[in-house]
Amino acid sequence: MSPSSTSPSEPSGQPSALAGGGSGGEAKAAPASFIKLAMRNMVRKGRQSLFHFGLTALGLTGFLVLIAWLGRPSLPQ
Repeated sequence: MSPSSTSPSEPSGQPSALAGGGSGGEAKAAPASFIKLAMRNMVRKGRQSLFHFGLTALGLTGFLVLIAWLGRPSLPQ
């Protein structure tokens, strides 16, 4: 392995776009990742996100209880 090789996808001597350290005033910024967009949207619409999360949690819990109830074993009495 040669000491000058940094990574196969980057040319040597140029910093990567993901390294941070950007001043923010660049002409062509990299698009935000889906995770960053989702976090920004969740902060902006926090109440609605929490409401939808609660509905999802209740729906999933109800579905699991229904499946457990339908699949319960029938024990002789």
